[in-house]
Amino acid sequence: MQTCAVSSDEDTTVLPLSGGASATLVRRRAAANDRGAILYVHGFADYFFQEHVAEHYTAQGYDFYAVDLRGYGRSLRDGELPNYTTDIEVYFEEIDAAVAKVREEHSRVVLMGHSTGGLTTSLWAHERRAGELIDALVLNSPWLDVVEPPLMRRVVKLLGKVAPKAKVRANLGEAYGAAIHRSRNGEWDFDLRWKPLAGFPVLAGWIRAVLIAQEKVHKGLDVPVPVLVLHSDKSVLNAREWNEDVSKADAVLDVEAMRKWGPKLGTSVKVVEIKGGMHDLFLSARPVREAAFAEVDEFLKSA
Repeated sequence: MQTCAVSSDEDTTVLPLSGGASATLVRRRAAANDRGAILYVHGFADYFFQEHVAEHYTAQGYDFYAVDLRGYGRSLRDGELPNYTTDIEVYFEEIDAAVAKVREEHSRVVLMGHSTGGLTTSLWAHERRAGELIDALVLNSPWLDVVEPPLMRRVVKLLGKVAPKAKVRANLGEAYGAAIHRSRNGEWDFDLRWKPLAGFPVLAGWIRAVLIAQEKVHKGLDVPVPVLVLHSDKSVLNAREWNEDVSKADAVLDVEAMRKWGPKLGTSVKVVEIKGGMHDLFLSARPVREAAFAEVDEFLKSA
């Protein structure tokens, strides 16, 4: 079984944010750095625990950084509502701070986002395009659309405006969590306080924030650097419990939305399908995650 605790080769830095909030920047240095840095941004009900990802990129000659956003993982404080915001762009502050910290030592920075982190980093790269702050954007199963029909979206947006902390769903269900955690059917270890198998409650204000952010993507973004969008070849949605199909498909998001909206992110976008990939492609079975790594490695040679 793989383990994913923070290793002794990593160190963390607290990033102070406005309003008394804070984020956490995790760093792992390459033995010989000659390619710059990668900065990783996680998704919802998530935090950075994928030590093998850091190991892969430090072996490639990158210093590897990851940020646990406010209210997530290492940054979650007692009494704080986990993973909650009413504006996705609030996280721009910690991405700004993290990129600034990374650029103190590196002139080349690759930004990498997973799931909701893929949505957030895409919007950030668009809004900060004039600053020339990053050199490439890599998205691992980005959340670019929801499957709900237009009427349901309008209802949820209204609810999120008038009752932002109303519970839309009690949790995300355990199917995906059971597919990745080593205590069930997966091979990975992570802190279940920070990433419960069923996730956290889905609140209306948060969903409204996601819908507003996705609408901006649908209008078209202008990310000025090369973009790589990776996704599975299929989705298995609404699984109530684990089955073998959940371990060979995206059990969280609709990959058709990634195919549809990925090209709208900028003028230089490559969309690649990873056969048999799970939602976090880097947590998939070894041959699958190696295929995902290979696609990123090839992309970064020319990005």
